[in-house]
Amino acid sequence: MKRIYFIYNLKSGKGTIRSKLGDVIDLCTKAGYEVTARSTQSRMDACTVAEYACLQNYDMIACSGGDGTLNEVVHGVMNSGMSVPIGYIPSGSTNDFSRGLGIPRGIVNAAGWMLQGGRYVCDVGQFNDKYFMYVAAFGALVSVTYETPQQTKNVLGHAAYILNGITRLNTIRSYHMRVEYDGECIEDNFIFGMVTNSASVAGMISLENFLLDDGVYEVTLVKTPRNPLDLHKIVNSLLNIKEDLDTRQIKCFRASRISFTSAEPVPWTVDGECGGDVTQAEVINLKRAVTFAVGQQSNPEGT
Repeated sequence: MKRIYFIYNLKSGKGTIRSKLGDVIDLCTKAGYEVTARSTQSRMDACTVAEYACLQNYDMIACSGGDGTLNEVVHGVMNSGMSVPIGYIPSGSTNDFSRGLGIPRGIVNAAGWMLQGGRYVCDVGQFNDKYFMYVAAFGALVSVTYETPQQTKNVLGHAAYILNGITRLNTIRSYHMRVEYDGECIEDNFIFGMVTNSASVAGMISLENFLLDDGVYEVTLVKTPRNPLDLHKIVNSLLNIKEDLDTRQIKCFRASRISFTSAEPVPWTVDGECGGDVTQAEVINLKRAVTFAVGQQSNPEGT
């Protein structure tokens, strides 16, 4: 009998997975799997468990939680050196990566979808010694996007980011950085930068013309605004990023390997979690490095 290891985070989102556990296990059982289930106990617990499941030759690793839980599972699979498919059942508050993969909404719907037999091989990002699935970012707008109160976002939508950003204009920190990619070099003062492989970031910033398996990332760099009007324009542009966007304040490009160098430590966020303060960041796209269990769509390795 096939075996599936189901890792779930009871603290993710509003804890909705708690009332759906029986439904998910029942679906897996009816699909022919023997199910082992475990709730995460601490930070990086999902990483340890996922690596163990790979080394014990489980046929699939399913996880339910937010993007942080998925990030830990991907770390575990990558650390194992094995190619075990991951089934993702989003239950977090933003679930940015799931939008790009096309996972249907609802825990039961997502669980049924991952059991349909399709496989999708995705790129994985490497940020120094860490892995990430959809974003590595630094600077002021990281805190703006992740710290804007959810109730404010629900009421005001995109305007919530602009208002929250304007209130922080006097405290926005600028970082002098040298950015190298594909034989090119940019050196300037930046308040924000992100390397992405996702349909959205923080549930709001929308990204167009991206692929999860093309071996390249979409990179966005934002220079220091001079006044509130500049910040207003920046936030509006970020809410609908174009691949070729190149203005006085914002530079967008695509690359598979990017190097960020600064004289002072810069705080980074990786998949919505703390990535550490570093003076040197090497971001590399590991093309088609991890496999996801999906619906009937697929992109088999080698195609």
